[in-house]
Amino acid sequence: MAAKSNKFHLKIPSQTDNLEIIRDFVAKIARKVGFNEDDINKIELAVDEACTNVIKHAYDNNSKNPIDITIQIDYQKLTILVTDKGKGFDPTKLKTPDLQEYLAEMRVGGLGIYLMKNLMDEVEINSKPGKGNQVRMVKYLDKGDAPPPQAANSS
Repeated sequence: MAAKSNKFHLKIPSQTDNLEIIRDFVAKIARKVGFNEDDINKIELAVDEACTNVIKHAYDNNSKNPIDITIQIDYQKLTILVTDKGKGFDPTKLKTPDLQEYLAEMRVGGLGIYLMKNLMDEVEINSKPGKGNQVRMVKYLDKGDAPPPQAANSS
């Protein structure tokens, strides 16, 4: 894609039924930019995890609240903002999961932020109690433009 800047926006009710619509929205834009299928799958999963966290944690499964997804295309990167007006949390208090312990106990859930940080090139979480949350995720088209990989426990 030529060196353009484009913005796409989706505002959708926070329902698990809408996760497929969100994944399709993100995948079509990533495909348009030129990402390969492996990277598209990573982007879809990261956004799905961010939106699932909004539904379950920020909004306590209250589907009357919206999720805002903004995708910005700048040159060789895709920036995705997932924004909600739900209850906040302190991202610095999140611990890196012990995957061996996690698997041994056959736990379900709780890996969303860990997955996002491992699937995307950059992840930044901003939470303002009483005002909402924003997850900013970046995926570079040309890996030469990407910063060094993040430590999984950074916020």
